[in-house]
Amino acid sequence: MRLTKTYEELLAEMEELQIQLQEAQDAIEAIRTGQVDALVVRNGNGPQLYTLKSADQTYRVFIEKMKEGAVTLDKNGVILYSNSQFASMIGLPLPLVIGIHFLEFIPAEFAELFKKLSNKGWQSDSKGEIHLKNKNNQRIPFLLSFTSLELDEGKALSIILTDLTVQKETEEQLRLKNELLEEARRHADKMNEELEDIVVERTRDLYLSREHFKFLADNIPVIVWTTEGNGNAVYFNRQWYEYTGLSLEDSKSERCQQALHQDDLALLRQVWDDAVKNKKPFHFEYRIKRAVDGSFRWHLAKGEPFKDEAGKIIAWFGTSTDIEDQKKEMEKKDEFISTASHELKTPLSSVKGYVQLIGRQNTLPGTVNQYVAKANESINKLQHLINNLLDVSKIAAGKLKFTMDVFNLSDLVNSCVEDCRHMYGAFNISLEVEDCLYVLGNSERLEQVLMNLISNAVKYSPDHKEIIVRAERKNDHIVVSVQDFGIGLTEENRKQVFERFFRVETGRFSPGLGIGLYISSEIIKEHNGTMEVVSKLKQGSVFSFSLAAATSA
Repeated sequence: MRLTKTYEELLAEMEELQIQLQEAQDAIEAIRTGQVDALVVRNGNGPQLYTLKSADQTYRVFIEKMKEGAVTLDKNGVILYSNSQFASMIGLPLPLVIGIHFLEFIPAEFAELFKKLSNKGWQSDSKGEIHLKNKNNQRIPFLLSFTSLELDEGKALSIILTDLTVQKETEEQLRLKNELLEEARRHADKMNEELEDIVVERTRDLYLSREHFKFLADNIPVIVWTTEGNGNAVYFNRQWYEYTGLSLEDSKSERCQQALHQDDLALLRQVWDDAVKNKKPFHFEYRIKRAVDGSFRWHLAKGEPFKDEAGKIIAWFGTSTDIEDQKKEMEKKDEFISTASHELKTPLSSVKGYVQLIGRQNTLPGTVNQYVAKANESINKLQHLINNLLDVSKIAAGKLKFTMDVFNLSDLVNSCVEDCRHMYGAFNISLEVEDCLYVLGNSERLEQVLMNLISNAVKYSPDHKEIIVRAERKNDHIVVSVQDFGIGLTEENRKQVFERFFRVETGRFSPGLGIGLYISSEIIKEHNGTMEVVSKLKQGSVFSFSLAAATSA
């Protein structure tokens, strides 16, 4: 028997095989496009004819256009039919799919599951999820829908395959999101528990703080009050009720005015409304009626606004302190100062006159003339001090009055600075003055104010010898300021610096009685002006006063 074939025989067999392959491809294409209604499959029992009982061209076109894969298996699991979509899912050409056992696409770990699903599918319609592998051996999740079909030659199993890749990815993302959501929920629950604990703790602390405040407020000899941000009263301590005899309801209503002196009401309301409107501390002296004897006694009221992060006032906390006794003592002091000042003024004038007569003698030795000059200097200081004390008395009595005329404040500032440069030669006093700054005022009193500001700048600048005096127009006001670079003021000192007899503690001796700034501020008030100070500790201060601008005479 000849085992080898000639080249011509092999070539002939190859041509035959190519013809058969082409016929098979044509047949598959005809089946796919619906041009035939049956196909023949050769097996061990010879050629078998397979037809779809209800097949027609429309149905096959529909199957071909589906996005799902579709295959038909015989009872042995061989693929009798496949649409192009399934072949594309697997990654193989359609001709290579037909005639392959379907288990070729089932991973080993899913083989048993597929057998159970397919066996069930032969009995009734069923579904199940399973993984298939493509030509690259990658796993693809599918939903398989099984339906048995009656063909002319017997039963066949139809499988519709839906790719679940996107769905599984979505499910996985959803699972991860659910896990994150669950973790967030657990975290939120934990935070809520912690927040509840904090709220309970803070509530207890607030309760203790409130009770502590009420205890302190009710046991101090001072009236304590609080209001809402708009100024409506919400709380008074026990001292208020005992002092005035009013109830809580009366205290929160207009009947509260029964406890106040009628002469103080209008100004009290004006000052309080101004504090609320401009969000600034409240400071006022007024008289409250004492219920036990019906007498009106002077009280000093102080209120501080409390603001939130946005700067909105949410409450006012204040006190009213009985200063009747201090008032009487101050009146006695003012009376003594007034009397002493007047009593000193007459002999001082005599002494000054005698010293001046002595100084006019041409026959005096030089040393005596020096003593006379120093005596004159001391007399002038004493006279200045007495004049200040008399001013304090006039202010206390409401008699600080003076005539006013329109004049050029620029000339006054220039003149004062020129004098101060001679008086304080060790200091560099610079001047920044605009021309023609007219105001309505008393030139002598305003000169007194400016000289006092410059004198204070010198006194409290022992190490920094520079002072800047400015006079300028700001909108419809004239502002005069004196800036130094001396010791500066603390915040507490800044609030008190214009009070009578207040002196800044510097650790070294500073002459004066602490009345210069008080007198200056009262003079400016009589001019319907304002006086302010801006200061930083160890960096210096800027004292200024502002007056309404006037038209030149």
